[in-house]
Amino acid sequence: MWVKSKCFNRAEFVIVGWSEPEGSRHALVALLLGYYDPKDLLVYAGRVGTGMSVEMLAVLHARLAPLAIPTMPLTAPPPRDRRFGRPLAISKVHWVRPELVAEITYLGWTEEGLLRHTIFVGLREDKRAREVRRELPSG
Repeated sequence: MWVKSKCFNRAEFVIVGWSEPEGSRHALVALLLGYYDPKDLLVYAGRVGTGMSVEMLAVLHARLAPLAIPTMPLTAPPPRDRRFGRPLAISKVHWVRPELVAEITYLGWTEEGLLRHTIFVGLREDKRAREVRRELPSG
């Protein structure tokens, strides 16, 4: 008998925005995530929309709304087309000052440099956003 198991990674990402709620979802649909590259440029990493209870959605919205800004904080805009998941509707995105850090579990990275199969774990109050870097496998 074969047993299939997935090995998830866990890392921190800077919250750079949120997308507006749709249907019965409250407060927000997904968080947009980024990290700082070696040149201190804020790079888009993907989004996360699972792992958040109704209560956490309300907490996140209350924390993010005061950080809202009119312009995108990323070095380059997120791709509009994706191989996995729905395309990102930029018109429904609320950008924020990159101050909050989220801990995320994920399966891996796509060839395009986007996170796959993300799950929100929680906010990291003990880590500054400027410290968030993409973790590369050792070897």
